[in-house]
Amino acid sequence: QLQASEGGLVQPGGSLRLSCAASESIFSIHVMGWYRQAPGKQRDLVARITIGGITDYAASVKGRFTISRDNAKNTLYLQMDSLKSEDTAVYYCGADQWGTGQNDYWGQGTLVTVSS
Repeated sequence: QLQASEGGLVQPGGSLRLSCAASESIFSIHVMGWYRQAPGKQRDLVARITIGGITDYAASVKGRFTISRDNAKNTLYLQMDSLKSEDTAVYYCGADQWGTGQNDYWGQGTLVTVSS
């Protein structure tokens, strides 16, 4: 019910935009977020945004990544700039529909590789 766009291979310093579309059956999602999981590591929060537009970023991406959402389209975005090799990971979108602090839905995961 969450469909993420494809990731890809990007050179260090480059940019990439991810999107995540929620199906029409999921509406008024309180919090949507992006998470990532690097090989051998746990899944961590990258950024999240409330339905009112309040954002929260991991320290490692602050100033380089921008999360946004289009509530009318039920779509979440992640603009990633100044990418570094350490940003390489599988990225997941998540939806906390009722603001419980737990994601009710997850996207399928998309691989972002930052390498020259």
